[in-house]
Amino acid sequence: MAVAPTYREFAPAPALAPFVECFWSVTSETEEPGWLVLPDGCLDIVFWPQGGLRAVGAMTAAQRASIPAGGSVVGVRFRPGMARRFLRVPAGELTDGWAPLDSLWGTRGRELCERLGNADSAHRRVAVLVGGLRPPEGGRDAVARAVSAMVVVAGEADVDAFARQANLSPRQLRRRAIEETGLTPKRLCRILRFRRAVAAAASGARRGWAHLAAQCGYYDQAHLIHEFREFSGYTPAEYAALAVFSNTTAGPALYDVGYETDARFDRGRDREVAAVLG
Repeated sequence: MAVAPTYREFAPAPALAPFVECFWSVTSETEEPGWLVLPDGCLDIVFWPQGGLRAVGAMTAAQRASIPAGGSVVGVRFRPGMARRFLRVPAGELTDGWAPLDSLWGTRGRELCERLGNADSAHRRVAVLVGGLRPPEGGRDAVARAVSAMVVVAGEADVDAFARQANLSPRQLRRRAIEETGLTPKRLCRILRFRRAVAAAASGARRGWAHLAAQCGYYDQAHLIHEFREFSGYTPAEYAALAVFSNTTAGPALYDVGYETDARFDRGRDREVAAVLG
């Protein structure tokens, strides 16, 4: 039986935690031609020897990645809306695409890529990547706070209300959200809600798809199925058959399931949103 690739996450240092969800690695003993990557509302910096060092944009649908036998891929996943402060390019220019990091960082990007290539293990490459990021200066602006609030509520958001709280028109918020996240506010909220649904299913606590749909803010089970098809290419049942729900650290999906999905998620959520919006 083939051994599934191993996916691991590493928490960022406190100085980077407001901007970075995690550092991560994927290693595989055998060739993995179709590693499933789901949209999560985030941008990443990704390195592997065959592809070099890349800035990877937010995705609007699932993609497949190839991992060679004995190979490894490492990366850093930025929180939604936070990558632009590091990459120094509008996030919308990278949506569903990528750019060599040296085209954005110049010499600094080339030197980091060389250090990553010289590291002899995934763990050491993660350490090099950690050392290559510098916390940005300055606080979050109104758009960053609005995006963070959308993350807190896992997409169950009144976008127009967030625009008003940011002192922007809905059209202005849409334009700024694309610049900062690569996605419109509505699509970002849909992806965050989908992400919560995947996390809820992965927890093993689901009581049928209709219950999960209601738990995650979908109109009904048909709405959940539609969103799963759009963002993963599968129905929930088909996706469950891939066995990704039973093991999120070594299954075929590169996916972070870091959102709370039980009663703890909803308790005090309004206070969290108020704190994020400041």
